[in-house]
Amino acid sequence: MTIKLEMMWGCKNLFQYLAMVSGKSPTREEPMAKSVLGTFSTICSGMHYGWPSPSLPKLEGWVDNEEGSWMAVMPLVGAVCGSLCGAYIVDIIGRKKTLLFAMFPFFTAWMLVAYGKSFAVLMVARLLAGIADGLTFTALPIYLGEISDPKIRGLLGSSVSVTWIFGIMLINAIGSYLEISLTALISSAFPALCFVTFIWMPETPYFLLMKGQESEARRSLRIFNGKQEVERELEVMAEEVKEHNASNGKWLNLFVVPSNRKALYVMMGTRGFQQLAGVSAITFYAYSIFDNVGDLVSPSVASIIYFTIQVVVCTCCSVIVDRTGRRPLLIISITGSGIALLVKAIYFLIKEETEIDVDDYSVIPIIAMIAFVLIFSIGMQSIPILLLGEIFPTDVKAFAVCFADIYFSLVATIVSKFFQITKDNYGLHVPFFAFSGFCFLGLLFMYHVVPETNGKTLEEIQQCFRGKDSKETTEEYRKNPEI
Repeated sequence: MTIKLEMMWGCKNLFQYLAMVSGKSPTREEPMAKSVLGTFSTICSGMHYGWPSPSLPKLEGWVDNEEGSWMAVMPLVGAVCGSLCGAYIVDIIGRKKTLLFAMFPFFTAWMLVAYGKSFAVLMVARLLAGIADGLTFTALPIYLGEISDPKIRGLLGSSVSVTWIFGIMLINAIGSYLEISLTALISSAFPALCFVTFIWMPETPYFLLMKGQESEARRSLRIFNGKQEVERELEVMAEEVKEHNASNGKWLNLFVVPSNRKALYVMMGTRGFQQLAGVSAITFYAYSIFDNVGDLVSPSVASIIYFTIQVVVCTCCSVIVDRTGRRPLLIISITGSGIALLVKAIYFLIKEETEIDVDDYSVIPIIAMIAFVLIFSIGMQSIPILLLGEIFPTDVKAFAVCFADIYFSLVATIVSKFFQITKDNYGLHVPFFAFSGFCFLGLLFMYHVVPETNGKTLEEIQQCFRGKDSKETTEEYRKNPEI
């Protein structure tokens, strides 16, 4: 009776209890089921991130192109503030409470969008959404990393991208057909729902041990592992906490420790080339881009199809990433993306700079965009985020995630502004040629620098970066990922 009551411990153990009464082993399924609630916060983030695509065209005449571009990238500015705060509070109030706290600015931002009557109010709303975004993407990778089984680490890590893109698709579907205020009111239900569901989830056992709450950590570990006997895992985790406390991780360690510096280099390359492929700019301006390709399909429908394909392919990627490895998917993805973007650039060059009538060939850029989203989503969309949770040691992981969010925000802002300025002054072919070129440069980086992490424990990955000759170690992992 005692065990059964503990198995039904509040609603925090809902998934485990359902697995128990159904007679199925929850060991593998439970962390995946619980990650659904954890990653629900990224749906809220994705909805704010994708809001400009269906909304900016409706604001024409009220805001100019320059103001609209700043409205699009303002969440990236707010994410810097949120990431800096998140790096500290995740170790103070916990991973769970940080994620819950992020729902308040998400909700407030939608209220301001719904009832705001000025450009300034909308900018504040977008800034608040960015702060919440920074908090979410600092806490969530740590939360998932501390509750997940290493065998499904790739699946859970990739699920963050899947739910985030689902949020972008959702806001495009809603915002394309409803007024901005009504869209915002409907969207505000998502952070509220996330708060109500996630509040019943337990804190990670790792954080509870950091705070000396051993009994709570044991209970949390039982919930996430789906079994009662967890003493061995708890002892291993307690040792890791001791090492973490002894190392006294600091910001400076991220840059002065050679292995951390190498991991930082890999992170900056993968995340940087992800954004230099123009994915954020395309997300912000998807409606406008499709509006320029002809009347074959409406921009609203094309945008929804585009993001729906992205959700489906990213879901497939999350399933196969632990089988195929990270490197092959990255190499295939960035190569194919470069080719698709090049085709699109050539089309717009002919359309904008020559007298050739391309109306009969408007299907070409649509096919190129679909090809881009298919191939980009295979690897470049989700694997850079997955690597972020794998390549840094525990003592600097919070700082590394924070730095990655700031770096992502900076690069995405620059690329998005570059897209808007070149599009308005020179034509769409210019940014697409640039994005294609960066993809081919990124191919060299993925091939020569990024190591394979699939099938490796986090400690084995650290050994890769601690090698005396990083180039030799990386080459060894590249040639034989089964080492």
